[in-house]
Amino acid sequence: MSAADRLADVRQRIEAAARSAGRAPADVTLVAVSKTHGANRVREMLDAGQRVFGENRVQEAEEKFPDLKAAHPDLELHLIGPLQTNKARDAVRLFDVIQSVDRERLAVALAKEMAHLGRRPACYIQVNTGEEAQKAGVAPADVDAFITACRDTHKLPVVGLMCIPPVDEEPALHFALLAKIAARNGLAKVSMGMSADYEAAVRLGATHVRVGSALFGARPPLEAPTPKTDA
Repeated sequence: MSAADRLADVRQRIEAAARSAGRAPADVTLVAVSKTHGANRVREMLDAGQRVFGENRVQEAEEKFPDLKAAHPDLELHLIGPLQTNKARDAVRLFDVIQSVDRERLAVALAKEMAHLGRRPACYIQVNTGEEAQKAGVAPADVDAFITACRDTHKLPVVGLMCIPPVDEEPALHFALLAKIAARNGLAKVSMGMSADYEAAVRLGATHVRVGSALFGARPPLEAPTPKTDA
């Protein structure tokens, strides 16, 4: 199946899920997750008409996307993986959206770099809906206060929320929780749903779905990064 065929299939599934929930398909943005796939694979998706991409690591995005963005000024790049504070400047410079704001120190660093660079990527707060110890994100009990601090104290351009449900739980429960938190905080955007569950996410109100393997196929092996502390 070609890149164009895979893209068309995912878009058709998003459209069907949206219509089944009484939503306009245009209200759902497909984020093509290109992590570990090379620039040539991204170009295939660009040629097929995709313009919104997601990357997990700043360094990998720096290697792939500057030339791609220069060639396609309408390309929109989202950071969807954990962000070290010492990479905040690079993230602000390269990404159009940062979906993984999850702690006070990072909010402070992002605010500083946005002021320094004069660039303000839209920010999503990552919520750890499953309260998993090994996973990044703000606990649901703490998220309202964190959203307020990011908006009012740090003046970040917070536009939405993001979550990654536990792999062994029904994702719909987590999608519903995220949508509820977003609604009570007046946030219009919710990034939720991946290749295995994006249709359910759309039915529960996702405005952004992050789809990788359904578009690009299995990921090539990735060398494990050297562990780093948050500096």
